[in-house]
Amino acid sequence: MSRAQDSRQEIIPVIYRAACLAQEHGHEFVTLEHLLYALLDDEEVRSCGETLKVDLVALSEAMTGFFSGAFIPVTHTIPTPTKAFDEVITRTIGTALFSSKTQVKPIDVLVQLLAHQDEDSFALAAMLRAGFSALAVKKHLSHGQSSNYSAAGNMQDPLLAAAGVEGPAREITNREEAEKFLEKFCTNLNVAAQNAKVDPLIGRHDEVDQIIQIVARRTKNNVALVGEPGTGKTAIAEGLALKITQGEVPEAIAQSTVYSLNIGDLVAGTRFRGDFEERMKQVLQSLGFIDDAILFIDEIHTIMGAGSGNSGSLDVANLLKPALAKGTIRCIGATTLEEYRKHFEKDRALLRRFKKVDVEEPSVADAKLILEGLRPYYEEFHGVSFTPEAIAAAVDLTHRYVTNAFLPDKAIDIIDNAGARQRVAPVETKKTQIDVIDIEMEVSKVARIPAQTVAEDETEKLIRLEGDLRAKVYDQDEAITTLTDAVMVARAGLRDTNKPSGAYLFTGPTGVGKTEVARQLAETLGVPLLKYDMSEYMEKHAVAKLIGAPPGYVGYGEGGNGNGKLTNDVDTHPYAVLLLDEIEKAHPDVFNILLQVMDDGKLTNSGGKTVTFRNIILIMTSNAGAKDAAKNKIGFQMVENRDGDLKVINDTFSPEFRNRLDAVVRFRRLTQAGINKVVVKFLDQLRAQSADRGVTVEVSDEAITWLAQKGYDPAMGARPLTRVIHQNIKIPLSKAMILGGLKKGGTASVKVVDGALVVS
Repeated sequence: MSRAQDSRQEIIPVIYRAACLAQEHGHEFVTLEHLLYALLDDEEVRSCGETLKVDLVALSEAMTGFFSGAFIPVTHTIPTPTKAFDEVITRTIGTALFSSKTQVKPIDVLVQLLAHQDEDSFALAAMLRAGFSALAVKKHLSHGQSSNYSAAGNMQDPLLAAAGVEGPAREITNREEAEKFLEKFCTNLNVAAQNAKVDPLIGRHDEVDQIIQIVARRTKNNVALVGEPGTGKTAIAEGLALKITQGEVPEAIAQSTVYSLNIGDLVAGTRFRGDFEERMKQVLQSLGFIDDAILFIDEIHTIMGAGSGNSGSLDVANLLKPALAKGTIRCIGATTLEEYRKHFEKDRALLRRFKKVDVEEPSVADAKLILEGLRPYYEEFHGVSFTPEAIAAAVDLTHRYVTNAFLPDKAIDIIDNAGARQRVAPVETKKTQIDVIDIEMEVSKVARIPAQTVAEDETEKLIRLEGDLRAKVYDQDEAITTLTDAVMVARAGLRDTNKPSGAYLFTGPTGVGKTEVARQLAETLGVPLLKYDMSEYMEKHAVAKLIGAPPGYVGYGEGGNGNGKLTNDVDTHPYAVLLLDEIEKAHPDVFNILLQVMDDGKLTNSGGKTVTFRNIILIMTSNAGAKDAAKNKIGFQMVENRDGDLKVINDTFSPEFRNRLDAVVRFRRLTQAGINKVVVKFLDQLRAQSADRGVTVEVSDEAITWLAQKGYDPAMGARPLTRVIHQNIKIPLSKAMILGGLKKGGTASVKVVDGALVVS
C-alpha cells in the first residue's frame, strides 16, 4: 500500500457516505453538500462543533431540506463527484503528504471545506449560519485539539496554513524547555567535548586569547573567525568548548556553553511563510534562558538569505541583529575571507556587531605540531601507527606539491587517506605502520604527479638535470647550462617564493630543440608539460580562453574551461612545466596577464578564483631574430650574432616583460655532428616500434649521413628530418611488413646505393 493510500484510510468512509447519500436521493453529482452531511456523522467533527457551540441539528436539517428540494431525481446512474468535491479531497490528501502526516482525518477535510472559495456553495453558507467559521476552527485547533498538531515539531500546522490559519509557536518558559528545544537545531559542543567527540586544539593561542577577550566584553561581544578553508576555524570553536569543559579558560567564561547552530536543520521542513522565522526566534529565545550561552555558526555567510523565500521574508542575519545589539546572546561565526568581503562588508549593520579575528594558515613547523597532537586519534581510529617521519613528510610534501589547499587541513587529509587505505586493505597486504613511502604515494595522487617525483630527493634530480638534458638535446650545451644554472638558483631558495619556480625565454631558429628542451625538462623533473600554441591567442578576445569570459559574455560562470583553460590547467597541475610556444604571436593583452604571473606568481580567473603559479616553471619560446640569423652559414658560433639577436628581442618584447625573466636562453643552429645524433635518436624510436612486430632495422653509417644531409634545412632546422625518414624508410618498411617478406618478421637493411637510400 502506498503512502497516499495509507494516509487516506480514515476519510474513505466519509467519501463513501457522501456518494451513497447522493445515490439515495437520485442525484447525478456528489457535491460539497453531500460531503458536509457525511462529515456531520464523524465524532471528532461533532465534538469540534459542540465546542464551538455550532447548531449541528439546524445544520443537519438545513442539508436534508436542501437535498429534498434542490434536485430532480435521476435513476440508474452512478453519481459523479463535482470538480469542487475533487479539489477539496485532493487538497486535503496533498497537504497531508506534503507535511509528512501519516493519517488524514475527517476534521482535516472540514478545514479544507472551510478554505474552499465558492460564493454559490450552499454548504459553506449553511456552515457560516450555524456557527462554523475559519476563525472559530483556528481557535479550536490552536489549543491542541487536532491530533496532528504539534507546536514543538512544527510551528504551523500545514492544514491550518492551507486554510489561511496560522498556529502559534509554543512559548519557552524555562531552561529545561530551552535545552530540549535547542537539541533539535543545535549541537552542544560542551557535551560533545565531554564525550570525547571533539579533537584537541593544538596551538592557536593568540586566536583563542582574542576570542576570550571579545566574548568577555559587555557589548559587541561577537567574533567573526575569518580565514581560508582548511586553516582550522571550526577547530578553534570546538577547541574553545573543550578548554571550557577542562577548566582551562578564565573565570569570565568558565561557565559558558557553546552551541553550534545547524542551519540545514533549521531550514528543513519550513514549508510555509513564518515557519522559519518562528523557529529562529525560538532558538534565540531559548539561548536567553541559558546563562553564558555562546552561539557558534559555521559558514556564517550562509545566514545571509537563509529562510527568506521572498522579499517579504526575513533571513537569519536580520533576526540576529536585535539580539546581538542588546547583547542577550554571544555569537562566534566562521567564514572565508572571500565570503566575508562579499557578504559581511556589504551589511554594515551586521559588520559592526562582530569583531574580526584572522585565522592565518599555520607555518610548516606549527602544522607539524598540530599533526603530532592529532596523531593518536587517527592511529586509534584506523588501527595503525604513524612514524614521526611520516607525519613530517605529510606536512612538507603537501606544502610543496599541494598548492590549492591549506595547512593543516591538506596534511591531515593525507594521513587520513593513508590510514584509510590500510584500514580497508586485504589482511594479507595490510600494514600496521604508516611510513614515508605511504605518505608519498598519497601525495602523488592528490598532486597528480608521479610517485617517483615525490619520493626522489630534489638534490638527486638537480645533480642529474644537466647531464640528462645534454643526453637528449644535442648541440645546445651553452643553452642547457644557462637553463640549469637558473633552475639551481630557484631551487636553492635564492629567489622570491611568491614568484614562479622560473620564467625563461628560449630564443633561436626553428627546429633546433627549444620545445624539446622544455619537454625533456618536464620529463626529467617528473612533472606534466602544459603546452600552449600561442598562435591560437592572436586576437584580443583570446585572453578569455586563458582566464575565462568576463561577466555578461558567453561562457561566464559555466565552469570547466569557461573559467579559463590556463587557470584550470595550473589549478589541476600546480607542479608542472608551462610551455608557451611562439610567444611573439600572442596578443599584447596576453603579455599583460603574464606580467602578473611572473611578478606575483598568481592569476585570478573570471570566477574570482586565484590560482598560484608558485611551483610552475614558465618557459616561452620565440623565433625572434631567426630571419637575420638565417643569413649566416651553418655552424656559426652564437657569439657572432649575439648583439643582433638581442636587438631583435628588445624590439619584440617590452622592457617590463624582459625584466621579469630569469634568463633569456639562446639556442644555436645545429652542426652536422648534432644532426647525425638527431638522426640516430629518431632511428632508435623507429627500431623500438618495429621490434614490436618482430622486425629488426639495421642502418649503415652512410645512410645516417645521407639522412642528416637530406633532412636538415638551415631555415627549418631538424623538422624536415621527420618527413625524410617517413618517406624514405617508414613507407617502404611498412609495405614490406604488410605485403612483402617481413610479414612474419625479419631484418630490414637500410643502405645507400648509387646515391639513393634503399630499404631491403
